[in-house]
Amino acid sequence: MKLPHPLTGELFDSPVPPGTGWPEDPAVRRTPVAADAADVLRLAETDELGELEARVSVCRACPRLVEWREEVALGKRKSFADQPYWGRPIAGWGAAEPRILIAGLAPAAHGGNRTGRVFTGDRSGDWLFAALHRVGLANQPTSEHAGDGLHLIATRMIAAVRCAPPANKPTPTERDTCAPWFRRELQLSLPTTQAIICLGKFGYDALLTALASTGVAVPKPRPPFGHAVEHQIGHVTVLGCYHPSQQNTFTGKLTAPMLDAVLNRAKSIAGL
Repeated sequence: MKLPHPLTGELFDSPVPPGTGWPEDPAVRRTPVAADAADVLRLAETDELGELEARVSVCRACPRLVEWREEVALGKRKSFADQPYWGRPIAGWGAAEPRILIAGLAPAAHGGNRTGRVFTGDRSGDWLFAALHRVGLANQPTSEHAGDGLHLIATRMIAAVRCAPPANKPTPTERDTCAPWFRRELQLSLPTTQAIICLGKFGYDALLTALASTGVAVPKPRPPFGHAVEHQIGHVTVLGCYHPSQQNTFTGKLTAPMLDAVLNRAKSIAGL
């Protein structure tokens, strides 16, 4: 059953077929679809960021993740039962030539998997985008849905795994299958990037692995993750940040001033 998009009112199926008019959908009906890990490796080799985003957004290489994201899109959460769910992988989003990258784990089942934009539509995203606005890296304090007018300033967001995983835990095989998407987007963003913020240790580990695979000299042993810890790796400064999960924000492990401080430090490094 088609349901109205909460911003445009246009009717969509859940999951949303590519090229049907969903706001900010990078794909078209003819976008090639990766069916397995070998396809991901092959299709990630594009020099066009927009084409990479499109190919990411239709990937079907991990059967467990495909089944889960689409099951969630059909079943929905009660509070969003009147909305269509994106139900597809989430491409990176933000500035095409960023000076700051924000690297995280994966979209949430009822967040990005619902809205079609990375880190959008859940409590963690609410914290992150409010902070980005406070420090001047976003034009508005909320990110509610693709097409809501939000844009980031010299900043881009990427996730190590592009589909919402059950229990927020992708398997090592799923992480490795998705890695070429992450690595290629990183490669295309690195020429202008000066600071990379890693949300949580999973994003940090994935980022260091991806940097090493692109030829950047990552120290051995690897430098440890920690909140507000900085490491110069190649030409970029990598900063650790506790993930803005409800577990961290409710307990005070991560506070708004702590998050703002990391973002402001990245701005300083990037000369913004």
